[in-house]
Amino acid sequence: MKTLASNIDLNAARASFKQRRFLNMPLAGLLAWACVGVGGIFLEPPMAKTWLLFIATGSIVYIAMLLSKVTGDPFFHKEKNPFDALFFHCIIMALVVYSIAIPFFMQDYRSLPMSIGILTGLMWLPFSWIVEHWVGSFHTLLRTLLITLAWFLFPDQSFVLIPAIIVGVYLVSIWGLEMRWRTLQPPSATTIIKQQP
Repeated sequence: MKTLASNIDLNAARASFKQRRFLNMPLAGLLAWACVGVGGIFLEPPMAKTWLLFIATGSIVYIAMLLSKVTGDPFFHKEKNPFDALFFHCIIMALVVYSIAIPFFMQDYRSLPMSIGILTGLMWLPFSWIVEHWVGSFHTLLRTLLITLAWFLFPDQSFVLIPAIIVGVYLVSIWGLEMRWRTLQPPSATTIIKQQP
């Protein structure tokens, strides 16, 4: 009986979690990776490019907090939801895998956009399962495929091409998230008054 009650509670928590718009983090990611791409064009020293990438991607959560003031979608929610905790663990997972990216980067600095770009995109996959929508799976899989192709075909352009790919995938994902959110909204309260003949 306790298991059934727990499942009902989890279903209610998931339904509540799914009602959110989820624009803060993707918009922050888009801005951060756009900065990395612009820096890849204009910055010459490899160390400047790598520092910009570390700082920009490490700032995504803080940028998202600021954007929550603009989007109206609170970054922190008062009610405790187990899916918030799960998503937070996914963010920690993405940060922990920097331990893979750093040694690879020390061998070849050009690999940094590839490894960070793929590893930080992994959190979209469990997000897709939580909200029961295609957008997260699309984001992770397309991002990984395109970044890998870009790395093998144009490794010398990794600080420009890979951020451009990530920004492009973010644009489609943000559109998908917005369409998902709009379909969840109740119909407008305004009624259409038919004109009398």
